[in-house]
Amino acid sequence: MLKKTTLIATIITLSFSQLAEAHEFDSLLKARKYVEAEKAANARLQASPNHPDALAAKTELILIEGKESRLDEALKLAEQCINANPKFSECYELHGNINGLKAQRASVFTAMSYANKFKDSIRKAMELDPNNFGARFSMLQFYIQAPKVVGGGKKNAEEFIADTSKTNPVAATLFQAQLDIANDNLAKAQSIALSVNTANIEGLNRIHRSVLTSLGHSFINNKKYSEADKVFTDANLRYPDFPLGNFGLGKSLQEQGKQKEAIAYFEKAIAIEASAAAYFRLAKAQQSLGEKAKAISNFEKALNSQPGLPKASKSEAEEQLKTLKS
Repeated sequence: MLKKTTLIATIITLSFSQLAEAHEFDSLLKARKYVEAEKAANARLQASPNHPDALAAKTELILIEGKESRLDEALKLAEQCINANPKFSECYELHGNINGLKAQRASVFTAMSYANKFKDSIRKAMELDPNNFGARFSMLQFYIQAPKVVGGGKKNAEEFIADTSKTNPVAATLFQAQLDIANDNLAKAQSIALSVNTANIEGLNRIHRSVLTSLGHSFINNKKYSEADKVFTDANLRYPDFPLGNFGLGKSLQEQGKQKEAIAYFEKAIAIEASAAAYFRLAKAQQSLGEKAKAISNFEKALNSQPGLPKASKSEAEEQLKTLKS
């Protein structure tokens, strides 16, 4: 079975979209204007029911929402996109990633079937567009985290990186950093991540943001806070319109017990893009400082945000709310 972080980390993260090329709704999605994006996609589909960009946008919006109950709906949209637009790489990428998500939630036997569908669709996406960096990054994550029985394995990841280097050395370099993170070779990954030049190509920028996110949080998990701070400070300088740097700096401070200092960074992250994780972390910091009313408000926001909190964090937020309200 695929590990639960395999594609969730790729699809629903602070740097969510990894898709191949900007479509006509991409600016709205990038600006996080999800209501406007859905209205625009619906209007286009009303005039042209099989329009590839609109179908892709509708599917993306479901994934952004993060509700497991809507995955089948997303899968049908992706299948419609493929059937009506068989040469459109993005349709296959979405179809593959949805099957990857479903594999994480399935039994071992069923997960293998979803994993095979994932591989078939992602390979087709790459065949149609060799520069579909998002599809390639999804495949890399699969090789890194999936068991050998369904086609995963570090050796496959290494061969895939070597193959990618033939067409795009920068993408291959970023992929190597991601593999180094998985191998706990954080110093090497840091050297790559902080020196790479993506030439401001958005598809590569998205992968870079994902690598920086994984690297920074890996440093925090290993209590290497000064190294984490270097990574997240770099992320803030390169990508000021994204919350990953501020959120990471706040988390690093919070894990060191510096709750008051962490609050400012969580608030900056929320100002850029409100998220369940940022509200949850902010509420915990406020609770520790005795700011009861603020903590209650932000725990509630965390529980009502989409995508939602992971199961363990959701349970903790619910318990803390009960305590604070008692």
